Amino acid sequence: MKNKSIITALFLSCAAIVNAQESSNETDNREKLQFGIKAGLNYSNVYDENSEDFRADAKFGAAAGVSLAIPFGKYLGLQPEALFSQKGFKGSGMMLGNEYSFTRTTTYIDFPLQLAFKPSEFFTLFAGPQYSYLLSQRDVFTNTSTSFIQENEFKNDNIRKNVFGAVGGLDINLKHITLGARVGCDLQNNNGDGTSSTPRYKNVWFQGTVGYAFYK
Repeated sequence: MKNKSIITALFLSCAAIVNAQESSNETDNREKLQFGIKAGLNYSNVYDENSEDFRADAKFGAAAGVSLAIPFGKYLGLQPEALFSQKGFKGSGMMLGNEYSFTRTTTYIDFPLQLAFKPSEFFTLFAGPQYSYLLSQRDVFTNTSTSFIQENEFKNDNIRKNVFGAVGGLDINLKHITLGARVGCDLQNNNGDGTSSTPRYKNVWFQGTVGYAFYK
């Protein structure tokens, strides 16, 4: 009777382990093709390549878009994205005895192409290049007596004319919900004619997003 009880207990323990493994496999989506949507904020500033006396303060901007997770097995994958992304900077000072403030908002469509490393089902590490296309620029200058706003829109039919940069970060995966954090920096301007140049003022930004992933 005692032996039967031991055998029954061992059987139930094995069944519990198998069920736990099956349940874990059901929540592990690293080998599944996934489509995602995301939205959040950029916290951006500019860096002066010449390291001269240029000071700017960071500003917030919107970020939103879509992503596609393409698995190369369980631990590696590729994640291209397309994001509406606002960057820029703000500053203030004195001019002719009057205080002034200046804010620049640049709106891009960003296309990061990130290699994904997935050591766990709960988080993913990313790094890769990014191509950005400038859509518009909005400058706002304000002092004690006046306010001036200038807006420019840009139409770019040449896909080789872009800003090349790099991004990296991580995602925390909670079933369908994804919490993302990225950092990025501009590296060079591609002029569209086969030449490139290093921009003096480079965008540098931190990005936080909340996303939702669709998969089967």
